[in-house]
Parts: sequence; structure tokens; C-alpha cells
Amino acid sequence: MATGTNIRTYFEGTWHNGDLSVMKAADHGSWLGTTVFDGARLFDGLSPDLAAHCARVNRSAKALMITPTVSAEDMVAIVREGLAAYPRDAAVYIRPMYWALAGDELGIVPREGQTGFAISLEEIPMAAPDAASSLTRTRFRRPTLDDNVVNAKAGCLYPNNARMLVEARAKGFGNALVADAMGNVAETATANVFMVRDGEVFTPIPNGTFLAGITRARHIKNMQADGIKVHEKVLGFDDFHAADEVFLSGNMMKVTPIKAFDDTQYTVGGNGNPVTQRVREMYWDWAASDRD
Repeated sequence: MATGTNIRTYFEGTWHNGDLSVMKAADHGSWLGTTVFDGARLFDGLSPDLAAHCARVNRSAKALMITPTVSAEDMVAIVREGLAAYPRDAAVYIRPMYWALAGDELGIVPREGQTGFAISLEEIPMAAPDAASSLTRTRFRRPTLDDNVVNAKAGCLYPNNARMLVEARAKGFGNALVADAMGNVAETATANVFMVRDGEVFTPIPNGTFLAGITRARHIKNMQADGIKVHEKVLGFDDFHAADEVFLSGNMMKVTPIKAFDDTQYTVGGNGNPVTQRVREMYWDWAASDRD
């Protein structure tokens, strides 16, 4: 079932209205999970970092041994063509994706050059600036590169994320703060994470267990340009309990304030989370200044 509405699908060289069927039962991606995707956004007539997201889906494909077939530049052009059908004020989730069509003689290794490609566009509203979530711990952890393809935005990684979310929701929370194999904080089940302490910002250092996101990098650049000190370092759960603010960074909603981590409460709105609010403001200002 689709997440959004007003869906358009690019497949086999043309745009189609609706949620088109693109994968066959015998495709390698259908039965062995060799799928990758990326996500970008259209909002307020803006599609920030679209080229970076298109480039990353090609890197993800290579990590899963899927042969990329569309250059990032061509992908951007195709996406813009598809977006032209939407109203200027539409909020659209942009999802380019690849999957392997065939495997080797044993069926396991994707066959070079045998690649499916599609782009899905869906209208999904942006969250309100004060739409906050909450975090709890989960018993599930992020994998490492020696046991999974954590260097790709791969569909096969997401059942683990789903387990984290189900556990968190069963406990009455919106998301899970997730540890790596060493027990240090890595990210959440759906997004990268930042914390604020005494006006300075901290985020887990990329250690190969999670994707350090494109939006995450953009926030770091914006904060540094604004004079905010940002530290990438090893962080534990106790650091988040001691934080003044916590916020998430992801393509879907860009900035999500956090109101609680287990029994620790954070103030959201008013003057309670000024850094989080400033990060959101800077992102929108940057996106508008980068208008094509």
C-alpha cells in the first residue's frame, strides 16, 4: 500500500499516472531483496540536495552489486519532468530506486547489467514545525558492514528498523534511539539524531554502522556557518538523558524535535528548544537561497 497520494511513476522511459506495477515475481529483487532507493523532497517549490540524493542511489546500487543505469544528472532531469505535473505548493516525496533483475548461475549474485529502475513520486505533507516525537531504547541494534550492507540505502535493512519501531510504539513512544554493536548511540530507527548541551551540538560520529545522511550533513554545514559548535563523537544513552534538546534529521521531515527520551523530558516550543528551531529556520533559508 502506498504511503502518499497523487502518485506518479517513471518506468521504462516514460512517466505514468498512478502507482504502477514495476517488478516481476522472478526478479532478483523480489525474492532476494536486492533493492535500493533514495529519498528527496519537493516543498514550497524547492527540491534541495536533489542531485546529491540521485548520486547516492547510484552508490547504493554499487554496494549491492546492482549496475546503475541512469546518471545522477539524467535522474535529476527525469525527476524535474515528473514534478512539473504537481502544483507548486505540493509536498512530494521523491524516491528513485533500483533492483536486480537476474542472478548468476546459482541465482544469488546479481548479474551485471540486469537492472530495473523506477522513480516514484508521492504527495506526502511536511510535518508542522512543532510536531514533536519521543524516543525509547530498543533491544535491536544497527548491523555492521561485515554482516550487512550498511553502506547502502537498501530495502533489506528496513525490516530491522521496523522491529525497532514496533517495539517503541508498543511502549508508547514514537521512535527508537538505536545502539551500534558496541552499545553506543548510532541513530534512530528512521533518522539521524542530534543533541544539544549548553548551546553546543553533538551527533554520533559515523562509524560504518549507519548512513550519515545528506540532510544531516547540510544541517552541520549550516550550524557551523552560523557559529554553532558541532561535535561528531561517541555518544552513550546517558548523554541524551543529560541533553537540553534532542532533534532528528532526515529527508522526510528535515527536522523533528524530540519531547522525551524514556523518562527524560525536553521542552519543545516557545524558548525551550532554541537550537532546534534555529536549525529548522536555517535549513529553510538555505533551501530558498538554493532555488533553481
